[in-house]
Amino acid sequence: MKHLVLILILISNLSFAQNQYQITYVEKYNGKVINDDKKTLVTANNTAALITNSQFKSSKVYPKQQNFINTTNNYITSQATFKNLLVLSTIDSTSINNQKLTLTNEYETILGYKTRKATTSINSNTINVWFTTDLPIKAAPNSLGISLGVVLKYSRNNDYVIEATQVKKLSKKELTNLTPSMDKTVSGLDFQDALMKARYTTVPIFKDDILSFNENNKSNDSILKFANGTVAVRKIKMPKIDKGSLVFLDVKEQANGDAYDRTGSVFVILPSTKATFLKGLQEGINTLPLYDNGTSKKYQGIVTTNTYETPIELMRFFTPFGVHHFNHIKLKDKEWRDWVDYRQDISEFNEVLSEQEVYIGIFIGNYDKGGHKVSANITIHPNETNLFPNQTIKPLFNTTNVMEMGGQEYPILFENGKTLKVNFELDKPLTNVYLRYIATGHGGWENGDEFVPKIHEIVLNGKTAQSYLPWRVDCGSYRLDNPASGNFANGLSSSDLSRANWCPGTVTNPTYIYLGDLNSGMHEIEISIPQGLPEGGSFSYWNVSGVLLGTN
Repeated sequence: MKHLVLILILISNLSFAQNQYQITYVEKYNGKVINDDKKTLVTANNTAALITNSQFKSSKVYPKQQNFINTTNNYITSQATFKNLLVLSTIDSTSINNQKLTLTNEYETILGYKTRKATTSINSNTINVWFTTDLPIKAAPNSLGISLGVVLKYSRNNDYVIEATQVKKLSKKELTNLTPSMDKTVSGLDFQDALMKARYTTVPIFKDDILSFNENNKSNDSILKFANGTVAVRKIKMPKIDKGSLVFLDVKEQANGDAYDRTGSVFVILPSTKATFLKGLQEGINTLPLYDNGTSKKYQGIVTTNTYETPIELMRFFTPFGVHHFNHIKLKDKEWRDWVDYRQDISEFNEVLSEQEVYIGIFIGNYDKGGHKVSANITIHPNETNLFPNQTIKPLFNTTNVMEMGGQEYPILFENGKTLKVNFELDKPLTNVYLRYIATGHGGWENGDEFVPKIHEIVLNGKTAQSYLPWRVDCGSYRLDNPASGNFANGLSSSDLSRANWCPGTVTNPTYIYLGDLNSGMHEIEISIPQGLPEGGSFSYWNVSGVLLGTN
């Protein structure tokens, strides 16, 4: 019966009714007109109204949206036309009838019409509308108050205003069809989801892929597996990234058998005339150049040289204790999450990613046959401000041993006062140079560097550029991600404990170390960390990665 009523309502609007009016609205903020090239247009007769905007026919980026309102029965049909010419519609039969507006005794004249003020509150915002009943139609710039008459002004918190600038009666030649075409009708949630996803570009990387220490976890036609299945790599052709775009990396993770907090890393191997980390993945980690700083070990492929380039670490993340797979562990008043989402802005790398064919890899260190399940994608959002319009992006070092399960040494290279030194050459001077630095401490027992704050000193050309303490004290905020976390006699969980710049279930944000302007020629970066001594069979180590960012 409900569908029959909807059909009758739609049929009643099929004809072009006479006495159509078009109302033009502008947006203002604190009294100043904004978005002057995008005006709201409302066309209405005595039974229907169409809400659109002045850019509806010209928009090439976003879906073209319209709202058709049957003002007799208060139904809203929202409609969007997408780039592929697909037209989606959704019908809302309740929101107008559920509006709760309080009439006031305040009046105002707008465009020669006497209007009355009505007020309401929506999501903690104070909303006022000024409407008139002096026109033979019902109309509004966004449907709020449309049942009262013609809304000529709408304000939110008294600073944002949508106000009518023109009311025009249309001639016969100007009449508009106020009936929506119903090509494909979807639910309101599906409609909003389609709208949102159409506003940006999604580059799929991994989908429900398993990272596990398992001889049966092998490569397939699209995903390459290394280090006994703990590293997955995929070749991706990145689309064009317009200047000013914001680019985000998303990772979703669930335990698939492994109960422990593990280091995770998403990295990109760029096209290069030098050898890259891809060689180590494909031919074995010992085919990469060794870094020797006089410690007890030599480290494979951690420093860029004249003949080799390290991968760029896009994201460092840490799995929680057993999210999803161990949710059967019950604690009173604890409702475990089913997965963890990691999301990070990587817009600083737009210049080297745009239209490039790259290898993107993901690693989670573990020795479990079930391991972890991951999904990942990159989203590109146009027409925003890029805070890092870098023209030169130079990977310098990355000690994160993503080939741990393939024989890559743990980075204990700071033992006994040793440092990490990297020499690099600039072909041209750079301005506004930063070191994008990610550092996390690991290992040891209660006195290990995972749980002991250590000062990091970054030295450029013999002078200290930055000394700081990488440390996280908010780990207890993520307790609901950690069902398998151990519990102590003092009432704390292991996942509560503060750590050396990471928490189980979080991303470690980069630190941006300002280096100033650099001349062309040779330079040296040196990293110094007072690494702790071994405890029994356990040892401390630091995963640090650094990328030089600058403007030519």
